Amino acid sequence: MPLSRFKSVALVLMAVLSTACSTVSAKQYTDPFENTNRSVHAFNEGFDDAILTPVSKAYVAVTPDPLEKGVSNFFDNLGYPSVVINQFLQGKVGEGFEGIGRFGINSTLGLFGLFDVASDLGLEAKQEDFGQTFAAWGFGSGPYVVSPLIGGTTVRDGIGGIATIFTNPGTWIGESGAALSLFAGATIDTSAQLLDERELIPGDSYLFLRDSYMQRRQFLIADGAVVEDDPFLDDE
Repeated sequence: MPLSRFKSVALVLMAVLSTACSTVSAKQYTDPFENTNRSVHAFNEGFDDAILTPVSKAYVAVTPDPLEKGVSNFFDNLGYPSVVINQFLQGKVGEGFEGIGRFGINSTLGLFGLFDVASDLGLEAKQEDFGQTFAAWGFGSGPYVVSPLIGGTTVRDGIGGIATIFTNPGTWIGESGAALSLFAGATIDTSAQLLDERELIPGDSYLFLRDSYMQRRQFLIADGAVVEDDPFLDDE
């Protein structure tokens, strides 16, 4: 599907969803699919324990730290065009041009992103995605949903995630096997970075991950501003 057509479809879906579920403020947030979400969450945890975590631990064990850092830099750089696109879509023109410079420097001087040369030159990485852009355009988050193997997200961020896939140069590769290999590599790299954090999750892991996700998304959408309203203040 051409990117322009996909964006049009995504925007139509967002319009329909925003009509079906009005903008959700912090105090109004609910988790209507919690029972189903918990079942899918349990499946995901079982998959992580049986497959993803052992593979990630093996990757960390056999990969030298400098190489592991280089791989992480490579995947961060590969996904950076999506960040740049969303900076422009949100009207952050100056940051958008800085993002172009960052991607260009790391893709050339940084050897396809293996080295983060741009940060040393003062062009720090930013975090922008289509979910944040849709929020900036006024679309509500919709309910929290946990998907098999993907994890928890809101409806708005889920649609944004699909748009992000189509703006990642890794998906433009003609060979589906190569694109799948890149996706698998990025998944293992992300999992490896979260190994220590995963072991520190206290109590009810579903509630912890849900609350952490929602609070982090609010923080990113507000560009780091302090969010006074906590969507889970009323939770027991």
